[in-house]
Amino acid sequence: MAVPLHRLHHVSLHVSNGQKLALDLVSKFGFNVFASTLTGESRQVAFRKGAVVFVVNEGPPLGTVGLNEGQHVIHRHATASHRVDINKERKSTSCLYDVRPHHPVDSVANVCFEVEDVERSFKVLRHLGCDFLVPPTSVEDQNGLVTYSVVKSIVGNVCHTLIDKSKYGGVFLPGFKVAEKHWDLEKEDPTCPVTHLDHITYACPRKSTQQVMQWYEKLFGLQRFFIDRNEDVDEGFVVNQEGVGLRLTAMQYRKCSKAGITLPFADKTEPDCKFVIAESLPHQGRNQVDTFLEQHGSAGIQHIGLYTKNIVSTANALAEAGVQFFSPPPAYYTEVGKQQEIEEAGHDPQVLSQHGILLDTDLHQDHSSLRERNKNKRYLLQVFTKPIFAEDTFFLELIERRGAAGFGEGNIRALWRSVQAYMENERRDSHTDGSDKSVQSAQ
Repeated sequence: MAVPLHRLHHVSLHVSNGQKLALDLVSKFGFNVFASTLTGESRQVAFRKGAVVFVVNEGPPLGTVGLNEGQHVIHRHATASHRVDINKERKSTSCLYDVRPHHPVDSVANVCFEVEDVERSFKVLRHLGCDFLVPPTSVEDQNGLVTYSVVKSIVGNVCHTLIDKSKYGGVFLPGFKVAEKHWDLEKEDPTCPVTHLDHITYACPRKSTQQVMQWYEKLFGLQRFFIDRNEDVDEGFVVNQEGVGLRLTAMQYRKCSKAGITLPFADKTEPDCKFVIAESLPHQGRNQVDTFLEQHGSAGIQHIGLYTKNIVSTANALAEAGVQFFSPPPAYYTEVGKQQEIEEAGHDPQVLSQHGILLDTDLHQDHSSLRERNKNKRYLLQVFTKPIFAEDTFFLELIERRGAAGFGEGNIRALWRSVQAYMENERRDSHTDGSDKSVQSAQ
């Protein structure tokens, strides 16, 4: 019996320079800082935009205070057999609700889910052979108690915090000092209306997709989500031509109606976040999935899709703030078929081209008249940022859905070429810099 997941609570990033990432999230991406804490080994800061919550983890400078000194917080293991003295716990704990991955590069390493019963989930998952990095543990403050545990996933350095907030009435989590602000009254930014996480994409080694799918299905009951109506059950959605070698397979979890929502949501029925597994195929040359695996050092989270109600406005706002996007070849917007597709969807190709916004129409629609098809056309719009870490690893995607449920399958070739061009330029610049340094050394 798998452990059902209620909803995604937050995503954790582990970085070497939290200040730089914090500045980017706030000044460029429009996130708000709303909670923070210090442990003996880590500074954790929570950022929020809509229902999207990122927790940035960074090791603090030497000499900073320990875990929540001066705050009335009780931190203990939930079961009697695992009780630990709080003073010892303060010294040994590296993060609240997480673990430090000790990964060689910056990484998105934890996806936290709410569950109904952490203790029961621990017993079920341990029986199924799951590895736990943190056993059931409770944290309490004046607003109540939260119990959590941390599970090691089958994907690289990714882990999952399972958390029960049913006995907690605070804004975020015990142990975090919440910024003085009425978050439930926060108004949506009309220029940058990001509302929730649409999907999370894993970059995985070749021939590992089935193993990952089976692990998530067995432990958490995730179900297959077909990206394309005609995709093969075993092979997934495959693009293996014109220099593109990619396999995409998607999963989704069944949402429990009893899920407690404490963070403010504009829409109480917000859709579930889906998981996409990306692996490269042989015989098509080096590509961005292989680059991620090489520079990240293992499989992991390659990108996260942020849902926006207005991608043109959001992309404009982010670009003006300094966010850089991948741009497809200019011919993408002037190709007869694509130009017509964009115009039939009611968009101006020139406007979309300003920031590299791609459009993909759902071709599997009801067989009706041409007029009805154009009227009820289902499509999505998407744009991808350049990597936000020093390495060519993690990036963000903006996605606006107009009825389409896929992930932009028709745009894969255009995106692939734009990312490949970026990586080739990066390698060329790196080689040039290296040559210049060699010349200077010789002189």
